[in-house]
Amino acid sequence: MSDFTAQTGSVPRTSEGEAGFGDYVALLKPRVMSLVVFTALVGLLVAPGGVSPMIGFTAILFIALGAGASGALNMWYDADIDAVMKRTAKRPVPAGKVPAGEALSLGLWLSVISVAMLGLATNWIAAGLLAFTIFFYAVVYTMWLKRSTPQNIVIGGAAGAFPPVIGWAAVTGDVSLASILMFGLIFMWTPPHFWALALFMKSDYHKADVPMLTVTHGRAETRKQILIYTILLAPVALGLAFTSVAGPVYLATAVVLNAIFLKGAWDIWRRDEAMAEADEYAVEKKVFRFSLFYLFLHFGALLADALWRLI
Repeated sequence: MSDFTAQTGSVPRTSEGEAGFGDYVALLKPRVMSLVVFTALVGLLVAPGGVSPMIGFTAILFIALGAGASGALNMWYDADIDAVMKRTAKRPVPAGKVPAGEALSLGLWLSVISVAMLGLATNWIAAGLLAFTIFFYAVVYTMWLKRSTPQNIVIGGAAGAFPPVIGWAAVTGDVSLASILMFGLIFMWTPPHFWALALFMKSDYHKADVPMLTVTHGRAETRKQILIYTILLAPVALGLAFTSVAGPVYLATAVVLNAIFLKGAWDIWRRDEAMAEADEYAVEKKVFRFSLFYLFLHFGALLADALWRLI
């Protein structure tokens, strides 16, 4: 299916009946949104000064809607490749439950509403960062990087790294070293997280002709890059421990989690395809699952330190 098909909304409808409310919720990528909401909330809560609960709730609501807008625009444009990938074939647009044109309309409207309302509720620095994040994910990553370079995940990871910066800016109206390091934590985590997934979802990216690193440079190189990026991630994660937003809980958590992640990346690097296929990619799947907890636990530790300072 061509890019034109995805963009014009002519993806064939393969299921009967009208789209339900759950189909439109799925367009917003609620799993991704949960990470966005949590990291933005932590960025907001650890920022100096603080805001009222009502303003804080409003800010997180519109940051979440902005994330949903990005998801809908991504599903609109990527309907053609989603349709041939096992992991994404049941998404609302390729499954024929929601026309691509409706996904586009929803994404655009949510983009405008979320940015405008965040600016009115907090400040225009935060709103500008949200607008840039939506643009970066929908245009720079989805429309350009994803289909053109194996560095798609590396550069595109910036979109997912902005939420704590936006949460911070919603309170302070600026960007600081602490918020930049929170950005860096997510940014450096993204490549090993997704490349671990790509190793055991190996046929999907080949079928869709997406230039993931496993496709363009081979699986051995992907394993090496996972180790390299995990090594680079550790000092960023530990560096955050020495800013004003972190404390002993975060430091202890970061030391333990990064030691585990480094061990997992080392184990992945040492394996070849014969070993991986023999145990059905058990190590790669284990590291991928751990990487999900890795990020939540780092930000959870920041939140724990912030709450401890209030006691």
